[in-house]
Amino acid sequence: MQQQFVIIVAGGIGSRIKSDRPKQFIEINGIPVIVRTIRVFLEYNPAMGIIICVHRNYRQYLESMIEKYGLKQNDIKITFGGDTRFASVKNGLALVENTNAVVGIHDAARPFVSVQTIANCFETAAQKGNAVPCVPVNESMRKISNNVNHSVNRNEFKMVQTPQCFVASKIKKAFESDYSPLFTDDATVLEANGESINLVEGNEENIKITSPHDLILAKALCTP
Repeated sequence: MQQQFVIIVAGGIGSRIKSDRPKQFIEINGIPVIVRTIRVFLEYNPAMGIIICVHRNYRQYLESMIEKYGLKQNDIKITFGGDTRFASVKNGLALVENTNAVVGIHDAARPFVSVQTIANCFETAAQKGNAVPCVPVNESMRKISNNVNHSVNRNEFKMVQTPQCFVASKIKKAFESDYSPLFTDDATVLEANGESINLVEGNEENIKITSPHDLILAKALCTP
């Protein structure tokens, strides 16, 4: 099996969630979000290389948390987050030396990604070069343009999740591009470099915790 890494993007400072701590450090049933996230990747592959991009003000806090929850023995590297997600991921990719490896890029605030979703992404990326998890859109949708709105076929759309997985050589090359505000996720960076994106099945519980409402849902979803 190819060497596997996951870059966990944890550079936020918690402004939207109205907390004194970044969302990735908030405890749910006594366990910090980021610890839950790390554990599920290690459940899939105990040899997974973990790279965490964190705000420089929280590096020491993260290091103490890794030690407290018994994760120090794992292969965990820490780098600083940048001013944008693009910059944070680029810092993480710089620590991946094996260009034949498969690299997943995951939001720290998605602790409920399933082992099956992780497997779907890494295995497909190993075969096809990349993989992005997604789930169906269950709500009706309308498109707004110039203050005019009309219905669209929701079956033509998917909700995109993480981890987004790539062969390291391809994604490292893509991130040599100049930053663009159109880079809403990592797949858009690769797509801008002429690559087609492979979609795989995600899991609906794989929510991104960004608001106080999400924390309520997270407490209902999590296991002790």
